[in-house]
Amino acid sequence: MVRRTKEEAQETRSQILEAAEQAFYERGVARTTLADIANLAGVTRGAIYWHFSNKADLVQAMLDSLQEPLEELARASESEDEIDPLGCMRRLLIHLFQQIAIDPKTRRLNEILHHKCEFTDEMCDMRQQRQLAILDCNVRIDLSLSNAVKRGQLPADLNTFRAATALYAYIDGMIGQWLLVPESFDLYTEAERWVDVCLQMLSLSPALRK
Repeated sequence: MVRRTKEEAQETRSQILEAAEQAFYERGVARTTLADIANLAGVTRGAIYWHFSNKADLVQAMLDSLQEPLEELARASESEDEIDPLGCMRRLLIHLFQQIAIDPKTRRLNEILHHKCEFTDEMCDMRQQRQLAILDCNVRIDLSLSNAVKRGQLPADLNTFRAATALYAYIDGMIGQWLLVPESFDLYTEAERWVDVCLQMLSLSPALRK
């Protein structure tokens, strides 16, 4: 009986997340209310508050699924024992681009994050969560780049902090631009080339040296 109750709770949570994704994609985060999501999910607002403390918490839970498929590869490039950290990062970024291009759910979630998530007063918590996520991501990129330097895959005098910031900005900007004008280039077939543009920048740019 307890197991069944847990399964039902998980099913309700999944319904809420799917409804939120649909509503946020169609209307934007600011224009969507919890009542809208409850109606779409076929649950009460109380059920939403049972699983999520507020709208920002719900948005963050929905976006967390973006990171899960890449976690193993991300951890590998951060490991000092990984013999090919730059190769791991390259494969991760290519997969990221291609996944956005071919997987509708990944594309919708990225579009919500980049173009339909306004940081209004009620989304202050979300803004803080995004700030922390970006800072954490830059730290992890810095660690991966440092491992690549130690393995001789990047210049010994690379400023890894500046390089990590530039890499994040490049990837985030590429995704944001493509989502707005996907007809401008084929992200799936050109994913390797766009990733290599950035990685070559890390190796060749004098401005990224210490």
